[in-house]
Amino acid sequence: MSTFRRSRIRAAAAAAVTLAMGCTALAALPTTAGAAAAAGGLAVQYRTSASGATADQSEPWLKVRNTGSTSVSLADVKVRYYFKADSASAAYRFACSWAVKGCGNITGTFKTLPNPTATADRYLEIAFTGGAGSLAAGADTGDMQLRFYRADWQTLRQSDDYSFGPERSTYGDWSRITAQLGGVTAWGEAPGGNDPTDPTDPPTDPPADGPTLFDDFNYSGHADPKIAANGWSVRSNSGGPGVPGAVWAPEKVTFANQSGNSIMNLETSTAGTGASTVQTEILTRSSKFRNGTYAARVKFSDAPKSGPDGDHLVQTFFTINDLKAPMADDYAEYDFEYLPNGGWGEPSNILYTTSWETYRPDPWEAVNAHSEARQSYAGWHDLVVTIDGNAITYYVDGQPFGTHGAAYLPERPMSINFNQWLIDLAGQSSTTPRAYDQQVDYVLHVKDQVLTPAQVSALVSGYRAAGTTFRDTVPGV
Repeated sequence: MSTFRRSRIRAAAAAAVTLAMGCTALAALPTTAGAAAAAGGLAVQYRTSASGATADQSEPWLKVRNTGSTSVSLADVKVRYYFKADSASAAYRFACSWAVKGCGNITGTFKTLPNPTATADRYLEIAFTGGAGSLAAGADTGDMQLRFYRADWQTLRQSDDYSFGPERSTYGDWSRITAQLGGVTAWGEAPGGNDPTDPTDPPTDPPADGPTLFDDFNYSGHADPKIAANGWSVRSNSGGPGVPGAVWAPEKVTFANQSGNSIMNLETSTAGTGASTVQTEILTRSSKFRNGTYAARVKFSDAPKSGPDGDHLVQTFFTINDLKAPMADDYAEYDFEYLPNGGWGEPSNILYTTSWETYRPDPWEAVNAHSEARQSYAGWHDLVVTIDGNAITYYVDGQPFGTHGAAYLPERPMSINFNQWLIDLAGQSSTTPRAYDQQVDYVLHVKDQVLTPAQVSALVSGYRAAGTTFRDTVPGV
């Protein structure tokens, strides 16, 4: 939250929806998996600990085995589990419960099939970092206890999923999961017309050049004159949101080099009183941004860097314009807000995306739409929001997170903001000083163009490869 919304209480999680069992897809699944020849160099073994036609989460537990005669680097291996989304708008989240190779060395990304079938229109692609090491000839990865679930935590249906094997209670070779080695199919059979060696993923080429703001936050400190010259303001004026009596401290917005890249850090601290609370914010001086694509890479924190934990903290990336009058219909705001310790009636960590039509501060009344996920988002995340003439769509780490309708589209241009602040002092009563960090890698806006997350990544990579640390060709208003 980023305007004067002091008493907002979020609704509790939606009740899970129980979906009917589908027997036809169950009958279509193979009972053996010897169809895939191990001569390809890899074999994938599968079992599930969630065998129901519906479940809170799907649990594909996997082992990858090297069937060749030479060592295989796991960084060259990709495994795909194919499934049918519950709806076109359904978003999913990946998690690793435990793995012999270490969950930190395993990634999961959801992608869309170019040729949907009755049992698959998406897949979960499992990949490995360099830390996963190699597989000697004849060796396997050991247990990878993986899972995925709907972002809204509603019950998912897996009985119609291509790769799902409800009877697989113990590990065995499973040809309905594919594996690639160095980009070449080494195991399994994909749903019809979706060979994993085909160019199935959306193109990552950047779009045609257009009005763009890009900032790599390559500054020496909050007083660097380039900050103002590049159109930013580091906030120092008093006022909300946040704890009454708190100050906004420009000197707590700092910049540092990490692995050859400049990172902006926003530090917020408190000792349990309004007078001791220091909050941070940086925003564009101009409100000239409206439709198009907004993106940032942000590191959220679950724990303080010093002192006791528990404060009702808000870490944000958002766009906003001014409320000219209570319930004014030309107000607009689009938020990513992470609450590591809950707040607004939530007991623990939660990520919100919220699209605002308008509000009244007193008495409180709000007109907005929001999506949320109740889980930890500690660490770096790629945040993208696109606004066109039809909807506002939010993405987190390349996956759809929420879509809000035309009723919430902006009528006027906005500024771009990052801030970190405390909702209240109710989460932690201690008077011991504590401090929290939120970090930002870059920010991007492309005017009037809707980019995919992959295109955002390609565009940012292109700027960095060219040595571009700042660009602003977005016209003023």
